[in-house]
Amino acid sequence: MREIYDVVVIGGGPGGYTAALYCVRAGLKTILLEKLSAGGQMALSTQIDNYPGFEEGIDGFTLAEKMQAQAERFGTETELADVFGADLTGPVKTVHTSEGDFQGRSVILAAGAFPRKLGVPEEDSLIGRGVSYCAACDGMFFKGKTVAVVGGGDTAVMDTLVLSRICEKVYMIHRRDTLRATKVYHEPLMKAKNVEFIWDSEVTELLHGDKLTGLRIHNKRTGKGSVLSVDGVFVSVGRVPASELFKGVLETDEAGYIAADESTRTNVPGVFAVGDIRTKAVRQVVTAAADGAVAAHYAEEYLAENR
Repeated sequence: MREIYDVVVIGGGPGGYTAALYCVRAGLKTILLEKLSAGGQMALSTQIDNYPGFEEGIDGFTLAEKMQAQAERFGTETELADVFGADLTGPVKTVHTSEGDFQGRSVILAAGAFPRKLGVPEEDSLIGRGVSYCAACDGMFFKGKTVAVVGGGDTAVMDTLVLSRICEKVYMIHRRDTLRATKVYHEPLMKAKNVEFIWDSEVTELLHGDKLTGLRIHNKRTGKGSVLSVDGVFVSVGRVPASELFKGVLETDEAGYIAADESTRTNVPGVFAVGDIRTKAVRQVVTAAADGAVAAHYAEEYLAENR
């Protein structure tokens, strides 16, 4: 049987590695479990300009490597393992993985969330070549160009507003004839002169050479198809939190995000949720890192009270 850690961190994105860094610096024996490589979704970003400290920006893969190296310099152990279950109740929690079981007196969940995709052919191969899931991350790559946003919820509207200040033209494609977004967002969106709505429509094909050149669109009401020339498309049709393994034990909201407030504490003592996996208003690298620091603080407090 392996030793019992003070903290087991699940997920090696910015929230996970920040939590690990703060935990080991507090003298807590910490292991981080990551399925593939450091960074999570962040590692897919070719340029991050909204994380402090890098005046020329930095690519997500490099930033992830730096976060991992910093946490490991202070003693964090990293194990590449696929987590497929966990027993989170009781004073010692057990995480079941492809590399065996790991036990800890506390667990920090930083498994993230994944963009819901359009589900059209070649979508994955065009990520970074015209297909994006984050306007705040990638919008500046399309400065002065023509783009489309797919979706009609709050995130889609906020992405459209961000892009309207950067791009020459923004098309907003929605499968219904009205927006689902909160009413407060409607007025500023309607005032944006370079935004054009395409209602009752779905994207059925991504047109491209080396990069995206356009979208084939199907109008659900008329049944007609059309082609829209764009330099980029931002997919804002929701996100899927990686919380499925913990349902039934941890409270979640209607969308499946783990219910944890700004303390990051969940309904199970000794279990904390950070970054994109928890219910929160803003999901960015900097907010995930902040969550990690907060979780480490409360994990340390929990362990001190339950020695």
